[in-house]
Amino acid sequence: MDSLITAAARALAAGDPLGALKRIALREDAPALALRGIAMAQLGDLVRAKALLRRAARAFSPKEAVARARCVVAEAEIALVSRDLAWPAKTLEAARATLEANGDRVNAAHARTLAVRRLLLIGRLDEAERMLAELDSTPLPPASRVAHELVVAGIAMRRLRTKAARAALVRAEQAAIEAGIPALTAEVESASLVMRTTAARLIAKGAERPLLLEEVEALLASEALVVDACRYVVCDARSTVSLATRPILFTLARALGEAWPGDAPRNALIARAFHSKHPDETHRARLRVEVGRLREALRTLAEVNATKEGFTLTPYRATQEIVVLAPPVEEPHAAVLAFLSDGESWSSSALAIALGVSARTVQRALDALAGTGKVQSFGGGRARRWMTPPMPGFPTILLLPGPLPSS
Repeated sequence: MDSLITAAARALAAGDPLGALKRIALREDAPALALRGIAMAQLGDLVRAKALLRRAARAFSPKEAVARARCVVAEAEIALVSRDLAWPAKTLEAARATLEANGDRVNAAHARTLAVRRLLLIGRLDEAERMLAELDSTPLPPASRVAHELVVAGIAMRRLRTKAARAALVRAEQAAIEAGIPALTAEVESASLVMRTTAARLIAKGAERPLLLEEVEALLASEALVVDACRYVVCDARSTVSLATRPILFTLARALGEAWPGDAPRNALIARAFHSKHPDETHRARLRVEVGRLREALRTLAEVNATKEGFTLTPYRATQEIVVLAPPVEEPHAAVLAFLSDGESWSSSALAIALGVSARTVQRALDALAGTGKVQSFGGGRARRWMTPPMPGFPTILLLPGPLPSS
């Protein structure tokens, strides 16, 4: 390996893409193309970065399988940063296996971290946890340990394990300081904001207040009966009833929870559940049917009783309170906004994958949000991306640990 390639690789590992480009900007050999691609990714030109990495992969000889696999790993991270969730995961797994077989444990671990991050983005937490358990983070350099610990923290946050999340964030911060890369420190700080930002709203006895993530964890572990509008379940510390596939029943349960300890009038329940401003006898008959179904669904948690004016939700234990846990923001397209709030640019197809809905549904939501100035787009056609303003100055740091072999 020549000295310029070595120096450029070290500059990239230290988060200095301009320093790397000063050494290899005019070179067209395979290792230089790969390093130029990583440098352009760190500078934010993801399209150019992807093109350079693909050229590098083609330029390496068939005998240089490790170098080709490293290019695939770098391209996979670009796809992750640009929220190209349709990028083939099998290709990344094949590259990881090649790196593992050839003794490149650092890049193999980095590839597995990328796969876990993708699973985390699309909400497949069980798979992400299983894959993370198989990952040995021991060989990772400080910069890659940051990404690993952020994944650990992300899973812990979604599982409402705030102590584990805080511990992972502390380890990530220490690794970022050790790496000495300002962009990584900024990324850890951005992730830590989640712990200090409103995660939900508590609605109880006609009043509401914001809750931090650790307060949500404490609430769900308490004796309260919680109507959870974030996960569409009704639960206490002992059992959970999911109403995610029964929206009318959940709407009724939430209305009864917000009205507790009083009752919810029949006309108000009809208006919320059936969207009818002028209820008639058919609506009242339908309400009785749906309340009966709700009574059966919640039979292990509470009673649904009829009153003179409407219905009331009564917990079995007299000391138990009923509260509603609501998202921090509720509007027709809140789920789309929640994904865009990470500051990265998303394609409509990637949002559809992450949300589990059709691309057309996502596009309608994006058009509505753009009309109110809440999101903005750039690019056209398949390259069109959406984000919340303003646009960040740089993407997630991209590193390809270890110098590339010379051709």
